[in-house]
Order: sequence, then structure tokens, then C-alpha cells
Amino acid sequence: MTDREIDYIYEFKKREYAEHKLRALFFEVTSRCNARCEHCGSSCGDFVPKDEITADEIKSVLDDVNEHYGAKNIMLYITGGEPMVRKDLFEIMEYAHNLGFRWGMTSNGILIDEEADKKMEKAYMETVSISIDGTKELHESFRRVPGAFDKICKGIKLMQKCPTISDLQITTCVNKKNLDQLDDILQIVKDLGVKDWRIIEVDPIGRAKGNTDLLLSPEETSRMFQYIIETRKKNPDMKIKYGCGHFLGNELNIELLGTCYFCFTGYWVASVLSNGDVFGCPDIERRPELIQGNIRERKFSDIWENEFKNYRTIDRTSNKKCKACPDWKVCLGDAFHTWDWDENKPNFCVREMFKEEYDKMDKAVKVFLEYRDKILKGKAEEAKPKKETKKKKTIKKTTKKDAKKATSKKPTTKKTTKKVTKKTTKKRKK
Repeated sequence: MTDREIDYIYEFKKREYAEHKLRALFFEVTSRCNARCEHCGSSCGDFVPKDEITADEIKSVLDDVNEHYGAKNIMLYITGGEPMVRKDLFEIMEYAHNLGFRWGMTSNGILIDEEADKKMEKAYMETVSISIDGTKELHESFRRVPGAFDKICKGIKLMQKCPTISDLQITTCVNKKNLDQLDDILQIVKDLGVKDWRIIEVDPIGRAKGNTDLLLSPEETSRMFQYIIETRKKNPDMKIKYGCGHFLGNELNIELLGTCYFCFTGYWVASVLSNGDVFGCPDIERRPELIQGNIRERKFSDIWENEFKNYRTIDRTSNKKCKACPDWKVCLGDAFHTWDWDENKPNFCVREMFKEEYDKMDKAVKVFLEYRDKILKGKAEEAKPKKETKKKKTIKKTTKKDAKKATSKKPTTKKTTKKVTKKTTKKRKK
């Protein structure tokens, strides 16, 4: 990526922070869940919170968003907890569809049956992402729900017949326990007839924070990236994606995501949490200074337009080391959801993870730039106008061939000699 392209991306991000056009709204409709996943970023469980937002409160937010931003311009992403533990979920989403919203859901898939499938169709659900994190034994151990795997597979087959669903996706959270099972998971995805497979790493948030039994090492992370690239080439008929994650270096981001790195939270993306708090992405650490307001006290549109100031500055996740980094203008401190707010540093830094490789690359780039500058300087010297120099007269040496030519020349005729002699005699008389 050229310096000009990097500067363009940097200026584009600054402009987008200022304009903050809402494009995606997450609704964490509940923090209740029927699974106990080891890696859960929200640390959800089976407790019933007293302050869970009601159906009427969600509808009120939908009305407000539609009025100010237009339902057709916003995609709704329904998350939890497990969204389907709410018995009124599809009634709420049917209301959203009638307003003109498009919507999709992230689910563990355990509660999907024929009745749920019919409700999805009626509410016009368009996208769904279901988690499969290993073979039957490993998945059920990781999610801590015995018997879940077969229910999930049955639910996926049911949803494939739902006419409103245009994108059915399987998501795998890669960790130390399932890194060596990726080929097995790929085969499960294929056997289910699913063409869209999203691969993400377990981030150090929620229950996974500090869990060394789950978090990948730099070498393991590199293996995961290489696996995605190679598996894509072998399976061109499938969409094999790296999920929204981190700055990985410009070339690798383009290779895996098809675009340079962006973290959209707070300027394209917002969420309403299960207690009514207005927030950035649901995966962000739930810190008081990052909560922007509550829909029970103010309208969502008022909060979106007048708050989020700490989300909309170009150095929102930064320190001196980050700003001095060659990748700063694109990385900008990496993902908001993995920034360590207490230590003021990123928990994920590709340059720290692969320090030796980056040091070698930086040295190589430095040598190349020096060499390039020398070449350019040399070309500049060549381009300067040169002074004209007088050509020296060269005396041609006579060769044997020249001598022969000279002797072989015909003598002058008598007529010409007579004329010459007459002229010379006249001159003498005078």
C-alpha cells in the first residue's frame, strides 16, 4: 500500500468519525443464555435480570431510529445472550420488518425447531449465524451443553428451507482446543450443505480474558491465518471468511477481508444492551465511561447525535508507542473491543505478536528505500542538461588499401593538361 493510499484512508476515517452515519444497530435483546460457553465475551448465564428491556421499549427505539435515519438504511443485528430465550422475540422482529428494517440473528442454534423456523419466515429474518466450534464431543464440552450438537445440525437443515434467509452462516471461534480440528469442522460445514464459514479467534474478553487454555499464541494465530488462505484456494465455491477482528498488516487484511482495516464502532455501529444502555459494539468492555446513555432516559437518536465523543476522535485508542508506529494511520490502536483501558495499550498488536518478523521487514524496507533514493538521485543526475563539447578532428590513417586506390587512379587527359598549361603561360606573360 502506497503512502498516498494510507493518507487517503486516514483522512477518510477522520471524515467518517465526524459524520457518524448510523449503518448497523445491534440489539442485545437479553443477557440470558441456555449455554455456558468458556469464551463468552458477555459472560452470559441463566439468570433473569430485573432490568431487561421490554418489547415496547425495543419498539419505541425502532420507531425513533426509523424516524431519524430511515429503517431501510439500517441493518439490525440481534444478539444476546441467546436471543431465542425471549418468547416475544419474533413478535418484536415482525414489528421491525413491517417498519422496513432488514435483520439477522446470531444464535447458538440449540432452540431452533420447526415452530421457530416458521416464526423466522413470518418475521422475515434474512441472515443467521450459528456457532459450531468442533466435532460433537468438543463442541458440547466447549459450550457446556450435552446433546446440543445434534439439535444444532437439525436446526441448520430446517433453516435451509426458510425462503427469507439469504445468508446462513456457520461461525467457529478458534482456540487452542480446536485449532487442530479445523479440517473436521470444515467437513461438518460441507456435510450440512452450508457455503458460508466464518472463522474468528477467541479474544481476551469476558470469560476468555486471561484464559491461557483458550487464547492462541502468535504462532497459532499465524497458523489460523495460513489455514484460511489455503482453504479458500482449495474451496473456491465457498465463502470462507475471517471475522471482523484486528489490524493484521495491510496486505494480510486485504487478503483475508478484501479491504483495509476498519473498526466501525461508535461512528457506523451502535448497540442497545439488554438493560437499555446505549453503547458501541456489544463485545466492548462494559465500562461506565463507555456507556453513552440509556433509552429509558433519553431517545436513542439524541444519544447518537450528541454523545459518543470518546468514540469519534482519531486517537480514541492510542498511546505514544502506537502513534510512533509505522502502521498508526491505518491501525489506529487496533480494535476498540480489545483495548486495555487500565493499561492504555492494545491487547492485540500484530507488531508485538510477530516482532522478529516485523523487525526484519522494517530493516529490509529501510535498505530498499535507501537504495530507491540512490536510484532516483542517479536518474535525476542523468536528466540534467549536459554541456555541448566540440568534436576533435580526427586524422585518418592511410592503410595499404587506401594506397592501392590512390595509385590505381586514372591519369588526367591531354586536353585538360593543355588547357592548364595555356592558362599558366598567359599569366606569366602578363
